[in-house]
Amino acid sequence: MLFPPASCRRLIVKIGSALLVDPDGAVRADWLAGLAADIAERTRAGQQVAIVSSGAIALGARRLGLAKGGRASLEDAQAAAATGQIALSRTWAEVLDAEGLTAAQMLVTLGDLEDRRRYLNAAGTLGRLLGLNVVPVINENDSVATAEIRFGDNDRLAARVAQAAAAAGVILLSDIDGLYDRNPADPGAVHIPHVARIDGAVEAMADTRSASGMGSGGMASKIAAARIATGAGIPLAIASGRVQRPLHAARRHTLFAAERTARARKAWLAGGLTAAGAIHVDAGAARALAAGGSLLAAGAVRVEGGFLRGDLVTIAGPDGAIARGLSEYDSADAARLLGRQSEDHAAILGHEPRAALVHRNHLALL
Repeated sequence: MLFPPASCRRLIVKIGSALLVDPDGAVRADWLAGLAADIAERTRAGQQVAIVSSGAIALGARRLGLAKGGRASLEDAQAAAATGQIALSRTWAEVLDAEGLTAAQMLVTLGDLEDRRRYLNAAGTLGRLLGLNVVPVINENDSVATAEIRFGDNDRLAARVAQAAAAAGVILLSDIDGLYDRNPADPGAVHIPHVARIDGAVEAMADTRSASGMGSGGMASKIAAARIATGAGIPLAIASGRVQRPLHAARRHTLFAAERTARARKAWLAGGLTAAGAIHVDAGAARALAAGGSLLAAGAVRVEGGFLRGDLVTIAGPDGAIARGLSEYDSADAARLLGRQSEDHAAILGHEPRAALVHRNHLALL
């Protein structure tokens, strides 16, 4: 097993569309039954499992007779998702019930896991379901998500769900058995079994193509998911699902080691996918942030975008993004304070201000 139950009490398993749905748009029933047996085996061993399942668009496109697997337009994808999600949920409920397990459906949008209050609500629901020995089956709510606000793939959704569920591991079941040093179709491609740290060299190995044509992600999205998970202290594995019992025995895979153990709030901030704007800082402020300080206006040089107090913003140093945090000011007031000392803030704004643009308690380094 990739994550034995004894060392991974709570596991998130993501299933790609090409594994669950065949090229004709029908459910791969025998394969899914084998996966359900694996989940039941792990549940009996004391592990709590949540599923992030793709497949709604592929299933709905077949039923509606839509071209390009339902992905010819955003409207087609939403219609296919609305139709296919019913079939997907019924399929999961039946296959898990056959193993004596109860399924629950959770549909989320990007905003549900980016807004702090909704994130905590989702986390509470996941925790309660898992505590009741229910298997949550989670998917992005493609029927209402738009091109601008959607995750775009379930790999990163799985990583964010892992944070919300306080999981100890994530497995991305795919049509490939892990990361290679180049496109695995190229001669001489070498499989990478373990990644201790995600850096530029690792990211350069990614291929953005989806091999099946059904999904919306490729290796690049999986590495992005691994960065989110490992940054929150959660190891993530990419493994092939092209076997009948994909969770039953040890198989070749790539394991991304957890980089650190992060507090839940810091992990949520660091893993945020959508920032409302950015605050650019000088080298001195960047060093102060790295040492654990707050972002003071004296070190800020430019405000980018329009944001409100409490919004998630990116903090960028001379060499790029270095942190994310919740802004103590809206963008207009922050711009007025650029380069000014804290004692000058009251005179500039006409009211008693907050000392920092972003306080260290609401900030996470990247």
